[in-house]
Amino acid sequence: MTRADDSGAARLPLAWRLLIGFWMLIVLAGAGGAAVLAYLGPLPAPPPRPAAPVAQAAPSPAPPPQPPAPATAVVQTPSAPQRPAGTPIAAPDPALLDASAAYPTAKLPRIGADGRTPMQTYAAGYDPADMRPKIGILLAGIGQSSSGSDDALRSLPPEVSFAVSPYTPSPDNLLGDIRAKGHEFLISIPMEPQGYPTNDEGAQSLLIGATAQQNARRLDWALSRIQGYAGATNALDGMRGERFTASTTQFRPLLEQLASRGVLFVDASPETDQVPFSSVPRLTARRIDITVDAPAVRSEIDWKLAQLEGLARDRGAAIGLALLPRPVTVAVLAQWSATLKARGLALAPISAIVRMPEAAQPRVVNTNVSR
Repeated sequence: MTRADDSGAARLPLAWRLLIGFWMLIVLAGAGGAAVLAYLGPLPAPPPRPAAPVAQAAPSPAPPPQPPAPATAVVQTPSAPQRPAGTPIAAPDPALLDASAAYPTAKLPRIGADGRTPMQTYAAGYDPADMRPKIGILLAGIGQSSSGSDDALRSLPPEVSFAVSPYTPSPDNLLGDIRAKGHEFLISIPMEPQGYPTNDEGAQSLLIGATAQQNARRLDWALSRIQGYAGATNALDGMRGERFTASTTQFRPLLEQLASRGVLFVDASPETDQVPFSSVPRLTARRIDITVDAPAVRSEIDWKLAQLEGLARDRGAAIGLALLPRPVTVAVLAQWSATLKARGLALAPISAIVRMPEAAQPRVVNTNVSR
């Protein structure tokens, strides 16, 4: 018989006692491991993994030093001012005047320090956006006859350009009226014409038999007679200086002088072409296409103007020359110019046409033979 104070565990089956003992061992082992870990502290962190080396691109070689650009003198020509037709022409600007070596008290045209040129500053007003075929009329002989000059000023529109004689006495009042009405004007340079000496353009005429110094002095005289002109021409007193313009050695220095002074040139003798204008640096020049008043007969002038219209339609622009302000010439020009707009044509100052590139070489028209 078993005693009553024996432990209850003795009454448990053997299998249960083994299971309980196993779990007690597990608990004791876990507690012991925790105590050891607490004693030892946390494990040291592993060393950082070295980064993979990055391939370095080879530095590009520095570009070789460039030589400095050569200094180039660039002449910037300002565009011509845009003004309505009839706007008064500017008075002579002292900044565009130069002293003459031959005549110390005289003044010659020059290009301003700011690049302005006489051909632009004294150009007549015109709308460059007008795409109609253009016709320019240059009326020469202004100043030689007071009645003819007054008639031209009174009757002709401002788009007609004038060529003033250097022999004009006391030209100030005349030039004031021309500027006020908006006509641009050129200075006529006397040059040896066909038929010289029977035909003579005066004591200051440039001659093929004169020395270069004599002609240079006479050119200074002509250019200094008036101021405020946009250009020059060889049309004077009904003559056109053909013999002088046919002389390359004499004519080229004149063109070079005009180019250096910013003055355009209108050649009144289209039959001569000894000096190509394109061969003279910085020159702005053009030859006339038809002389409309040779002879000065109404029917002939009408016919020449019709020819001029045809040239303008074919090429985009044309220039006609009237040698003298005769009553018949002025009357026909006044009537004709009033009809141009209705026929799709535009009357333009000479400067507006000379500055245009020519569509073709000027067509030579025999202006000395009537129909």
